[in-house]
Amino acid sequence: MKKRLLALLLGSAVLSTLSPALAKDTGYLFISSEKDNSIMVMDSGDFSVIKVIPTADRPRHMAFNADHSLIYAACGDGESIDIIDVARLEVTDRIEDIDDPEAFDLSPDGGMMYLSLEDEGALGFIDLASKALVAEVEVGEEPEGVLTGPDGKTVYVTSEVANTVHLVDTANRELKANIVVGKRPRRFALTPDNLELWVTSELDASVSIINLADNTVREVIRFEPKGFRREQVTPVGIVMTADGRGAWVALGRSNHVAYVDVASRKVEDYILVGNRAWNVTLNRDESRLYVVNGLSDDLSVIDTGSRKVIRSVPAGRVPYMALIDD
Repeated sequence: MKKRLLALLLGSAVLSTLSPALAKDTGYLFISSEKDNSIMVMDSGDFSVIKVIPTADRPRHMAFNADHSLIYAACGDGESIDIIDVARLEVTDRIEDIDDPEAFDLSPDGGMMYLSLEDEGALGFIDLASKALVAEVEVGEEPEGVLTGPDGKTVYVTSEVANTVHLVDTANRELKANIVVGKRPRRFALTPDNLELWVTSELDASVSIINLADNTVREVIRFEPKGFRREQVTPVGIVMTADGRGAWVALGRSNHVAYVDVASRKVEDYILVGNRAWNVTLNRDESRLYVVNGLSDDLSVIDTGSRKVIRSVPAGRVPYMALIDD
């Protein structure tokens, strides 16, 4: 009996030691569901549901920390940033009393979270060690997308009302430049050479390409999928391929995803997906693109080689975005 108990204890200790390592590169998809107040965990191999993680109200934007041991989830109606332990698949901590948190990004060292505060019209600085909001920088009304520059010295923020990209100096914590783009800018993608910043404009059916050498709009790409009026084409999510040759753009209520050749600036393909294609995520080898469709409550899986949808999977009520742990 004693030997059996000792074996059980040793086995438990081994599993406990291994669990953080086993959590890395699981291949799990994490999908935030606004109406379910939860994050669905799905196996990206067979798309079975592993677990549904309850969160504060209306989880939307999510991001991993550097080693994928944690996920931060902005819960707008819950006024919190929920912190999910990837090994345990549960909320283990929470940053509370954050008024209507929207999108965010982390500093290169992982110590600071830069967060758009929609109701405040500000970019918030959250120290992740102390879980405290330590500063706010006023930007345009209804800030949305946030991207930290590669050197960590600048944070880019979109203002949906001002139709502007704001550049915030992280050291001085002050606004240092404004760039006017298309109507209602939403999200960013940076080219791998760090020379261009691509910005989706939801009410302009376009992407503005900003030259970061002089912070000017170099070009504008327009989207025109067949059968849709311009006001129905509402780009939001965007992701750049690792080699910088292509960009995938979710076109919102036109129910399509566009593939853009970066060098030529030409839209090469429009792929029909679910209703209100909102955000897009590539897996590590870029063989699959995951498209979250907020009004058909599903996930479209695109084979990037053929540029065809190979599967549609239920993904909760009003899914917002997906992360993949690979």
